[in-house]
Amino acid sequence: MPITDKPFIGNPAGVCILNKPADEKWMQNVAKEMAVSETAFLYPENDGYKLRWFAPDAEVDMCGHATIASSHILWEKGFEEKEETVKFFTKSGLLTATLKGDWIELDFPELPVKETEASNGLLEALDVKKQLI
Repeated sequence: MPITDKPFIGNPAGVCILNKPADEKWMQNVAKEMAVSETAFLYPENDGYKLRWFAPDAEVDMCGHATIASSHILWEKGFEEKEETVKFFTKSGLLTATLKGDWIELDFPELPVKETEASNGLLEALDVKKQLI
């Protein structure tokens, strides 16, 4: 489903709702056949859904638009009540989706901030001189 209200634009994603886990090779082949940037595979788990995303050539760790598509389908097809927050258990941690009017709000896991040195190439491209403190 494309994430837009206009035809032929947006970022489409496939959504495959399963009853139980599927074979990884099968999911990869389905994603290849779907030929969209990502296909989401989900099945009920605990009080939410196990969610995995596959591009045509490999599994990916995170995909926002396929998560939006998955939550939309769950609400629109009556798998979940529209007032309920949907929980997704993923390789990247717990993700949640909540319907806010016509919008879907996603809550992604927070990654810890870590300080890192800027590369000389980046500093050069930004025309910034490195300062020692």
